[in-house]
Amino acid sequence: MKTEPKLEFAEPSPYDRYVHASTLTSLQQPWSDDPAEMAFLITTQVMELWFTLLVHEWRTARDALRQDRLGDALAALRRSQPQLKALNASWQPIASLTPGQFNSYRSALGEGSGFQSAMFRQLEFVLGDKSASLLQPHKAVPQVHRELEKALHEPSLYDEVLSYLHRRGFAIPQEVLDRDVSQKYQEHPGVEAAWAEIYQDPRHDDLVTLGEALTDVAELVGRWRTDHLLATRRAMGAKPGTGGSAGVAWLEKRANKVVFPELWTARSHV
Repeated sequence: MKTEPKLEFAEPSPYDRYVHASTLTSLQQPWSDDPAEMAFLITTQVMELWFTLLVHEWRTARDALRQDRLGDALAALRRSQPQLKALNASWQPIASLTPGQFNSYRSALGEGSGFQSAMFRQLEFVLGDKSASLLQPHKAVPQVHRELEKALHEPSLYDEVLSYLHRRGFAIPQEVLDRDVSQKYQEHPGVEAAWAEIYQDPRHDDLVTLGEALTDVAELVGRWRTDHLLATRRAMGAKPGTGGSAGVAWLEKRANKVVFPELWTARSHV
């Protein structure tokens, strides 16, 4: 017996009530008459959704480690890897623009800059890249400011990783465990030594798996920063960025930053 899909509903379709597609597709409001701006706007909005998902996954991993649930933490980290790849692929539509195409609507952005993204700031904070000054652009929106301030003072994913290693018996230095988590994480030779010990001992295969999952995330974050730099350099050269940033010069500094640094340096000692 042939079954036909249901086509009539007394209210918005179940799909729309779940996905809110009609809301999502009504949020595109270009600030210029240039038809190419739509691609830039939607790509940027898609990036914000990926930021939101990645923050969710990394907080899930962080909270699982706090409760010694390594399996759940690994599952969240693994889920985040294809999500990060999809986020990184979002640069392709922007990187394909010629300088003339980008400049045709760039002035409409005014002082707007991705640097002002609150969700991207949440993403950086959960990775341990923190600075109280970065809350400043959000003071005019109290709820967003409160959420960022809360995130600033919460342990990062890596903070919880190191606390977990400490509970597993590794000599994580006390000054690292007791550090002010509202400050940017600084690499420590004692942490490097702990990772080197883990990687050299086959009894710690589960922790090697954790280290590799974190390294995969760190590598993909590094590629995000590099792709951002290259897309910007290609679209606008060395001109100053919107919002008063130094543009490519600032992105070059960001591209050189390494996430979870001791997971990289420890490999020289294995």
